[in-house]
Amino acid sequence: MQSRTLSRELALLMLGQISDRGDGGAAGADLPLDQLLNQALASLGQHVREALDRSAEDLQTAQQHLLDSELQEQGAAQLPRVRQHLQEGLAAAEQALNRLSAGLELPRLLLLADQEEVRRDALARAAAVVRQREAIDRRLDAVMEGWRLTRLPRIDRDILRLAAVDLADFHTPAPVACNEAVDLANRYSDERGRRMINGVLRRYTDAVTAS
Repeated sequence: MQSRTLSRELALLMLGQISDRGDGGAAGADLPLDQLLNQALASLGQHVREALDRSAEDLQTAQQHLLDSELQEQGAAQLPRVRQHLQEGLAAAEQALNRLSAGLELPRLLLLADQEEVRRDALARAAAVVRQREAIDRRLDAVMEGWRLTRLPRIDRDILRLAAVDLADFHTPAPVACNEAVDLANRYSDERGRRMINGVLRRYTDAVTAS
């Protein structure tokens, strides 16, 4: 089970480095795994820096509003704005820490990628998503309820696609596939993404079971 979990995470990182537009050709067994993972690590590092910068800006703005409110007779009127900036800063900090945690895990994944079973399974999962992406996206769109998959962040789309492949190609039990997807969302997405992924997968698995 641990090797499958690692394979999913490796596949997710790989997919983030592959365009999800185009003819949908198969990735094949010759995917440059090490290169893709190194690019994923650099991308995660950049996201962490950007999220931390946004968090610092929001916290600085909140601090300024707080100081301004103390100098004004109607300081209480500033409190909603202070609260908003603090919430935005904390949310950005949480996202940055989640991404930083994911980035710190990459050296372990790179080491484990040398294990043939993990490497082979990650390649197979990424290739299955790329090969069937259009069909997978249509099935996911069918349960989006007024939303479209293309409107989701790329990381959320890939988590959902991997879960769909888990169910269809790797015969993973629905509860396991959903739990693994939520775990990935906890590491790589945000609160809104986690809720969306959980809801979409619940409807998707219901539709698969009913068909």
